[in-house]
Amino acid sequence: MLLYLIIPFDEYFRALPNILMAILIIAFPFVVKKGDFKKLLIKPLLVLVLFFVYLLANSFFQETINQDIGIINKMMIPIGLVLLYLPISDFNKLKKAIVFSSFIVIVFTLVQFMVLINNDAEVSLLFFQETVDALLIDRVYIGLLCVLSILISYISLKKKYHPDNVYYLISIIISVFYIFLIMSKTAIILLIVVTLLRQFYGPKIKIRLLVTFMALLIISLFGYFKYQDTIEKSINTKNNISEIKYNESNMPLGYRTIIWKCAANISGKSPNKIFGIGFKETSNQLIDCYSNEITDPITKHNFVSKKFNTHNQYADFYISSGLISLILFLLVLIYLIIKYHKQFFPTALLITIILFGLVENYFHRQVGAYYFGFVLVMLMINQLNETKSTIKEPQDNLTP
Repeated sequence: MLLYLIIPFDEYFRALPNILMAILIIAFPFVVKKGDFKKLLIKPLLVLVLFFVYLLANSFFQETINQDIGIINKMMIPIGLVLLYLPISDFNKLKKAIVFSSFIVIVFTLVQFMVLINNDAEVSLLFFQETVDALLIDRVYIGLLCVLSILISYISLKKKYHPDNVYYLISIIISVFYIFLIMSKTAIILLIVVTLLRQFYGPKIKIRLLVTFMALLIISLFGYFKYQDTIEKSINTKNNISEIKYNESNMPLGYRTIIWKCAANISGKSPNKIFGIGFKETSNQLIDCYSNEITDPITKHNFVSKKFNTHNQYADFYISSGLISLILFLLVLIYLIIKYHKQFFPTALLITIILFGLVENYFHRQVGAYYFGFVLVMLMINQLNETKSTIKEPQDNLTP
């Protein structure tokens, strides 16, 4: 529980999560039982292990192991967490740790914003470096944490009156408000998707889907006619990669537009699409692309100095370790979707992490690897008692 409470403080206490992991590893032989291993979903675990073995072997034979081992080590965190959490029979405390850590992050950030305002700093939540620096972790990961907290709070609501319902409702309201406060576009999209997903579970599905469709249609039409010029300007923009300024871009996907164009160029020119070119080499070629294609000096400096990765986990696997690694990774996700597609909570967790991988390389950051590990722990360990009382409960809950 403590491990997931302190993960958002990764930038401040970088070694602490690793120390806690070491403690868990040392304690593991003393608490694990033979029967605990029966809780594992063996098939996706075997594919996941095969995926990691392939990454190591591929890097070794391509002689990039020394450069790539740092990223591969982060990819091993999720599978390590799945094994270490095998002795756990009640995951409610782990879920609460996510909710509490989200609340701590929100309070910390609001205090930082107040300090900035008192110091007469220019506060712009769309993009301003001082504001971004005030966040405890990157905005995209705060958004992910808040979405996970909302899902857990929602799944914990009881249909009948329960005193804890008040706290979970407050948690949901605060998290939603905060996501819009920091304008985390990724988190907003994730919220919309999981809300739509919820309409496919529970009674009266046809009526709920019809109401949802009508609401979306009305909102879309209203938004289009009210902001028609802005939308068309973004969609039909003529800017090329060299004309985009880092903090003044009107490209629909912001700075990721630049990154994905470079990633697409590298992928198209890659001489080894089956086995990839290595994670370090991918980073080097992205930096070269930023240096050669971007003429705006501020934009170029930011992209080169920060060494922006592909910001798409699937593209990163394809370019860096080839088509084989991408297929193996997708097989794990597909298996879990097939297994859990009739249950809202696990499906929502999967959809959240799958969509998040479209805009972020969570294995390039320790915090991202831990949150991916949390999802795997929830999905790859059969939670026996909780399976009936918790995972299936949203089908009877109130619709958000």
